[in-house]
Amino acid sequence: MAATSTTLPVLPLKNTVVYPQIIVPLAIGRAMSLAAVNSALDHGRELVAVAQRDPDEQQPERDGLYDVGTVVSISRIEKRDQGAQIIVQGLRRVRLGACRWQGEQLLADVAPLPDVTLASLGDDETAAEALVRENLQLAQAIAHLFDQDNGAQIYQQLVGSLPDPITQMYRIASLANLDLEREQAVLACDDAISLLREVHRILLHEQKVTELRRQIAQQARDDMESQQREHLLRQQKRAIEQALGEDEDDEDVRELKESLDEARLPEAVQKEVDRELKRLARMSVNAADYQVARAYLELVAELPWHQRTEDQLDLEHARRVLDEDHYGLEEVKSRILESLAVLQLNPESHAPILCLVGPPGVGKTSLGQSIARAMGRRFERLSLGGLHDEGELRGHRRTYIGAMPGRIIQGVRRAGVTNPILMLDEIDKLGRDFRGDPSAALMEILDPAQNKDFRDNYLNLPYDLSGVFFITTANTLEGIARPLLDRMEVLELSGYSDQEKRAIARRYLIPRQQREAGLTEAQLDIGDEALDVMIRRYTREAGVRELERVAGRLARKRARQVVDGETVDSPIGAGDLTALLGPEKFKRDLYRETLTPGVAAGLAWTEAGGEVLYVETALTQKDDKVSLTGHLGQVMQESARAARSYLWSVAEQVDIDRDSIDNHGIHVHVPEGAVPKDGPSAGVTIAVALVSAYRHRPARADVAMTGELTLSGLVLAVGGVKEKVLAAHRAGFRHVILPRDNEADLAKLPDEVRRDMSFTLADHLDQVLEVAFDR
Repeated sequence: MAATSTTLPVLPLKNTVVYPQIIVPLAIGRAMSLAAVNSALDHGRELVAVAQRDPDEQQPERDGLYDVGTVVSISRIEKRDQGAQIIVQGLRRVRLGACRWQGEQLLADVAPLPDVTLASLGDDETAAEALVRENLQLAQAIAHLFDQDNGAQIYQQLVGSLPDPITQMYRIASLANLDLEREQAVLACDDAISLLREVHRILLHEQKVTELRRQIAQQARDDMESQQREHLLRQQKRAIEQALGEDEDDEDVRELKESLDEARLPEAVQKEVDRELKRLARMSVNAADYQVARAYLELVAELPWHQRTEDQLDLEHARRVLDEDHYGLEEVKSRILESLAVLQLNPESHAPILCLVGPPGVGKTSLGQSIARAMGRRFERLSLGGLHDEGELRGHRRTYIGAMPGRIIQGVRRAGVTNPILMLDEIDKLGRDFRGDPSAALMEILDPAQNKDFRDNYLNLPYDLSGVFFITTANTLEGIARPLLDRMEVLELSGYSDQEKRAIARRYLIPRQQREAGLTEAQLDIGDEALDVMIRRYTREAGVRELERVAGRLARKRARQVVDGETVDSPIGAGDLTALLGPEKFKRDLYRETLTPGVAAGLAWTEAGGEVLYVETALTQKDDKVSLTGHLGQVMQESARAARSYLWSVAEQVDIDRDSIDNHGIHVHVPEGAVPKDGPSAGVTIAVALVSAYRHRPARADVAMTGELTLSGLVLAVGGVKEKVLAAHRAGFRHVILPRDNEADLAKLPDEVRRDMSFTLADHLDQVLEVAFDR
């Protein structure tokens, strides 16, 4: 007999399934749900409640609803502002057929499904009864796993009070925390056995989850009770020990106390440490501040308070060490020996704060290591390049999470003595921002009158830094604050000449690369001509760092040849370099054999050493006035304008037609326009180039020059004279014009350079022009 279908309004449910005979409260607010409820109230109070597949869909069609739903009866309704609250009771299961819209409500043809009962099971009746009892026992077991305060009688009251076993199974499924698909699977069961088995699987899963939750909660309670018990026992232990006069610290505190006693702290420091020790002894090991306080006391114990190294002040030994490690640098070595002599006569004198300034690769850092070896002191290097945070030097207060002592205190702790040599590298590259100015902190650290009682923010105790020998390094002085520079003695390390580079390569670089590559002297035998080509054609620097890299590349090439079985006993000549190192990287600096009118040879200083810089000028139309190209800086542009103005004022004296100046503009250009250029030392060169252009007469091609020109024609001193003269010598110039105020710098030049070149010392531009145009 076929079941007859009826048409009922549809109430779609989100994440909820209503079972037969189960009373469920529902909150409704959608227009289609309200329309379905109103229609049901007008026609028998019945409608079909069915779960929708996608809970986010606001108006589901037939495809968005499950196939099996429940006919429910509305027993109570409460109207609300945003919808209604209804209480429904499930009546019977139905299967949805076709659906259609009638206004805002969705109507569905539903066919009744057979009721799930235990009757007429036949041979399965015993199995069904066993499953019912097993499910009820599992429900009782789950009930006992709940805390009494959290509803231990949920299953007992709501499950045990229902007479019908099938209704009990539906109630169990509604109480379990199931996902929508499993709830729908329970509703879709058409016979008692499949329903009981599905509920049995649900109860087993629920039992495991409940047991696991209880274990986690119990473990958390046990941990908390253990901490409270430990704290209580510690308090009782202290009280008993105090009553017996046996108040002993625990092992950690006792070990810390022994370490602090061995440190022989100053009296003021000892008082603060005793207070921290008492505070630590009263803390629980699990307290948040325990490790912070312990780390602080460990730092105090590890710091050297009285440990010192005995200085080796033998000047002959120091000279021998410095000469072994570095070639040349006589002025710097002499200044270091002077400081050692003062310390030998007066051990209580403060060590000077030396600032080694020079281009990269000239040996500033290694010189600090040599000073430490010569004096027998321990050496620590602190890199300050890019440092912005003042707290990196002074430390961070212990109230901050992750606080640490500053780099100065950390360096002293690593050294393990109160009189190490601390090298503050790249001091010219310090930054400053909202976190403070590190150079301001350095002013206290590097001042012998103040650093005797230096206070690190983390340590917060006076620490004596007066025994520390501070050495700073910088590439230039421009990035160093003037007040900080005033506290240091500047020692300039200029670039090396080609002869010095040859000696350094023979004495240090090539043997070191030979050892690292595992070669013999015969396998890395570089000829003199090849070494000169390496210096001039494969490197362009003031120091020797790139030269060592080239030597290292050569050693690695030779090492591979040895491993491949090639014969490499012959010396490396200049002709072999292209095959080993590739094409030459730099063209040879040569002066132009002839100059056209308007061109003069100048000298410039860069961080890589000196360079020859040609200044080219041309006369243009009157309206152009002064045009400057070649990536010139502000100072260099002003030098060009000043030179033109001076030449106009003394045109007759320097054999220039003033009308030529009035009727023409000038265009000043310095080649290699992509490279920024600035500084006042090109003033004399620009003036000579302009005179050559106005006279239509070339200047001497074999003369290079440098000097600042004033608006009154005076030639003022400039910097970097040694590097500039070395660049001129390397390029083949044999005559250089310098300001007279730089005469003292000639003593710094290598002897072979002074022998090969002649110099003109000028006070005024007239003397420069006399030499520059003398044929």
